[in-house]
Order: sequence, then structure tokens, then C-alpha cells
Amino acid sequence: MIITIALTAVVIGILIYSGISGKEKEVILETEVQRGRFEIAVVVTGELQALKETEINAPSALRSRSMRISNVKIQDLIAEGTVVDSGDWVATLDRSQTDNELKDKMDEIEEKETSLMRIKLDTTIELRRLRDELINLKFTSEEARITLEQSKFEPPATIRQAEINLEKAIRAFEQANDNYSLRVQQAQGDIRAEELDLIREQRRLQEMIDVLEQFDIRAPASGMVIYKRGWNGEKRTVGSEINPWDLAVATLPDLSSMISKTYVNEIDISKLRTSQKVLIGVDAFPEKEFTGEVVQVANIGEQLPNTDAKVFEVRIQLNERDTILRPSMTTSNRIITRVFDDVLHLPLEALHANDSLTFVYTKQGMKRVVVTGETNENLIIIEQGLEEGDQVLLSTPAAPDLYRYEGLELLPVIRERAMEKRRLQEQMQMQPGQSREGPQSAGSGNNNSRRR
Repeated sequence: MIITIALTAVVIGILIYSGISGKEKEVILETEVQRGRFEIAVVVTGELQALKETEINAPSALRSRSMRISNVKIQDLIAEGTVVDSGDWVATLDRSQTDNELKDKMDEIEEKETSLMRIKLDTTIELRRLRDELINLKFTSEEARITLEQSKFEPPATIRQAEINLEKAIRAFEQANDNYSLRVQQAQGDIRAEELDLIREQRRLQEMIDVLEQFDIRAPASGMVIYKRGWNGEKRTVGSEINPWDLAVATLPDLSSMISKTYVNEIDISKLRTSQKVLIGVDAFPEKEFTGEVVQVANIGEQLPNTDAKVFEVRIQLNERDTILRPSMTTSNRIITRVFDDVLHLPLEALHANDSLTFVYTKQGMKRVVVTGETNENLIIIEQGLEEGDQVLLSTPAAPDLYRYEGLELLPVIRERAMEKRRLQEQMQMQPGQSREGPQSAGSGNNNSRRR
């Protein structure tokens, strides 16, 4: 008895499940052809930045050749987002390398002071020797003069010899005197050169001391501290190196005017131009929406770190101001590239295609051929084959082979569109550098009159 009841319950359950499953299979989603505004957009993620900002820089003297410092690390840094007043402490640079340079410079100056003292002593000794030699030569000339005076009663040859000796003594004294004058000038030049070299090194030492006093970096104005991004896109934090030719440690952005900086792939970049309207969302505040417009589109692509695709930088300026907006916030940007004011459109899910044509499934059991136009992320324009209010299926029906085709007279139009599309693609391949004002993509048909 119990077994019979169990079997009966199982059979009833199977029948109920089969009935429910059959009803679910019979449920077919439908949609209606609608007429209205149609927007084509490029959707990209960006990051908020201030349009204008004041840089908080390390000492500009780090660029001096006398410093001979290639890179300086950030030892300490205020928390990002801190609001500071002008003159408030922001960062401290690592002094270790500069301290070593300072010690080396002090040792070098001490060596130069010793060298200068040695040159002065050597010069003093040398000049004293030359002065003694001058005195001796003067005495020698006096002796020769006395000898000449005493030889006036001697034979002419002896008198002549005494005259020659006197002339030689006088000439030797005069030459030594001239040499002494030149040697004094030379010594003065050598000493002056050493003194100037020493003064130069002392000046460099003072510059290094002055720079070290500036290693505590302070804000040049009031504002919110935002960490500076380097050439590789990474923020400069504690431990980051400051290049002498890029001294910015952090920035003070002007929050009254914000932009969203984003990167667009090379496939979509040809669709973008300046002045295009943008709808902007901020991930941190999904309930808020802002408007903006494209203000800059890069002409040259770049390759971001850890990616293979080429991208182009695009800057979007926000029209509104809001105190909640902060630099580095992530944004979603919907850039409106084309607008059609009055067109028929359907969800993309309702459209089907085979090798030669595009069609939709109708409630009347037909595969209706349609001519399509532009698409966006959700919808597609219907140019021919349907009317406003027509009902079509959103999904493939259970027995699609039973649906017959209608509207096959549109096949020549579809083929013509396909040929036009191939022709435009070939032109684009022949002109890879074509401007963003070039021909529109295929499928736009005769809707140019309806473009805004």
C-alpha cells in the first residue's frame, strides 16, 4: 500500500513538472519597434583630474651641476587628501646622499685650503731665495766696478777685461731683477687662481647647505594635497625618487574645474572629436550624473604598461562643479559620437542573421528581412522592413525552420550596403592615417538628413 502511494506521488510530480516546463517553454519574449532619439556612444572608464594645479616641488637647486645628485628619495610625505595652508609641511627628502656629498665637499675644501697654504709658503721661500741672489749679484757688480777703477794704471788688456767683467755683473743683476719681477707676478697669479678655486668650492658648499635646509618641503599655497604621478603613471609616495628634471612631489589641484582623463582604443578613436557631449558618472556616487564635453583628443597613440594594445588619451571637461568630486576618482564616460533624432530601432537581441541577410522573427510566424543601420551598446536602427509598433520576438523560437521569409525584395539593398561597406573598409586600409572627419561607417544609408 505504501509503495503504491509513493509511486502515485512520483507520477503526479513528474506530470506537474512536465506541465510547468511545457508552460515555461511556451513563454516567448516580445518587443515592439519604437521610434525616437537614437544615440551612438563610446563608453570608457576615466579618472578625475583637476584642470589646473599647483605643483609642490623639491628645491630647484637640485638641478645645479654643482650638486652632482642624480636622484633623491622621498623620506616622509603627508597623507594624500590632506588640506594644507600655505607654508605647511608636506614632505621631507632623504638627506643621506646629500650629506655624503656635503662631507666630500668639506674634505675637498680642506685639501684646497692646505694646498693654498703650501703654495704661499713655497712662494715665500722661493722669492726669499731670489732676493738673496739679487743682493749677491749687486755685490758682485760693485766688486767688478771697484776692480775696474783700480786697474786704470794696468795694461790696456787688463783694463778691458775688468770692463767686460763689470758689464757681465751688471747684466746678470738686471736679468735676475727682471726674473724676480716675473716670478712675483707668476706667484701672485698662482695664488689668486687657488684662492678663486677655493672660493668657488666654498660657494658650492654653501649652496649644498642651503639646499639641505630646503629638504623639508612646504606648500606654496592652500589646497588639498594630491600625490604626483610619474611618467609611468604611478603615484610618488615614500621611497619614490625625485628626478632633478621633474621635481614635483605632489600637487595642489584647483577643484573648481575638473576633467576626466581616459584612454580610448585605436578602434574607437576615429569616432571622437572635440566638443562632443559626454555623460559622466562617478563610481563613488552612482546616484549622481554629470555632463561634459571632449576638449582634447590625442593624435598619437601610446602603449600603457602591461598592455599590448595602442590607446589614445582623451580629456573630458566637466560642466558642473560639486564639492564631492576629488582627483583620482573613477568615472564612467559615455561619449556621444552621433545622434539620430527620429529613427526606428530595436534591441540587438531581436536581430538575427545568416550569411546573406538580416531578419527578425514576427508573431505571425515569419522571418522578416530588414535593412539595418547604426548600432549602439543596446539598440540597432531599422531602416527598412519594419514599421513603428510592429511586434517581433526577442529570442529564437522553438522551431525556427518553420518560419518563412518575407521581404526578400530588400536583398539587393542589403547586398549594395555590403559592397559599400567593403569599399569603405578598403579605403580606410589604404589611408591608415585618415582624419577623424573622414567618411562615416557603412550602414548609415540615407539617414544623414536626420543627423543632428
